[in-house]
Amino acid sequence: MKILIIDDNQDITKMLSKYMTIKGHSCSVANDGRIGLNLIDKEIFDVVILDIAMPEFSGNDIIDTLYKNGKIKNQNIVTLTASSISYDNESILKSKGIRFCLKKPINPNVLLGHIQQFEKIKTI
Repeated sequence: MKILIIDDNQDITKMLSKYMTIKGHSCSVANDGRIGLNLIDKEIFDVVILDIAMPEFSGNDIIDTLYKNGKIKNQNIVTLTASSISYDNESILKSKGIRFCLKKPINPNVLLGHIQQFEKIKTI
């Protein structure tokens, strides 16, 4: 699968990219929200792994932009956050089209399990 990882923490993007590549996936990385949104606009990804809390242009900004442009429905987005996310906030994200909301630190195997669900949907 073709995966885009958007997170301002370069250690996280490096680790996730390496892990997903070892597991047979193709990865692109953006360490800035605006660059990540630009990549989503230009390319088709099977999955977007998106950090919610980034400086200047956050994951929420990306989600809101995709939602307003009607482009979120074509995305499989998994959000990551280091802070607590309330049930209401998670419900809002899911109502906009977010597939999964995961809390950092993330277990890469758990994340892979969620991503593999998208792969199964693709093959049906």
